[in-house]
Amino acid sequence: MRILITNDDGVNAPQLIPLIRWCRKLGDVTAIVPKFEQSGKSHGIELHKAFEVKKVSLAPDVEAYTVDSTPADCIRIALLGMKEKFDLVISGINRGFNMGGDILYSGTVGAASEAVSLGVKSIAISTSAKFYDRALEPLDDVLAFFQEHKLMELNDIYNVNIIPEAKGIRITRMGGHYFSDDFIPQKNDMFMPRGKCVHVDQNNIDLDTDCIINGYISIMPMTINRVNMDIYHQLTKLNP
Repeated sequence: MRILITNDDGVNAPQLIPLIRWCRKLGDVTAIVPKFEQSGKSHGIELHKAFEVKKVSLAPDVEAYTVDSTPADCIRIALLGMKEKFDLVISGINRGFNMGGDILYSGTVGAASEAVSLGVKSIAISTSAKFYDRALEPLDDVLAFFQEHKLMELNDIYNVNIIPEAKGIRITRMGGHYFSDDFIPQKNDMFMPRGKCVHVDQNNIDLDTDCIINGYISIMPMTINRVNMDIYHQLTKLNP
């Protein structure tokens, strides 16, 4: 198996090299990651200027590059620029949960989505900043769950949020926003966003937000198809 690793926390993310080492037991690993942190960049790409792609040394027997652009561009460089072939993209491990409506902003999920749009199955992985130093601890259990239930045969992209010493692993759907922002006026017509938690626990552990907050690992199957198929089928009767 050929695995491509990327993230949105950049080349200096402390869990990047440990993740690379963990993935080596699954197959050949290539790492193509942002040169600088790109949190909140979602699925953005650069269209108007050249950007640097530089080979770096991260771990033995692992080809690695930094990209001075977004996580999605890391995937684009790998698949479209270098024309490499991969069996799986792993995006993460993100320092901070990516769950609920907040995944719309996530560069971690954006990279995984770009991979699927270009024909490569992908998994986005995140954890709380509180547990970041222990991020690899649950990965063997998560891998066993994926393999036992043949999840990658059923769907092309998953969003996974992990915690150590979890009560279990649950398949979930997207909850509401966990974070929002206040905007604090600054001098010279400037505003500073200040994050705040807006999550309300509904005690519904089928939702990824409630699942994670209540002590479970969340595995959410996703799609990049933006069509509301239920409404589409209702409205096709309007077509001539």
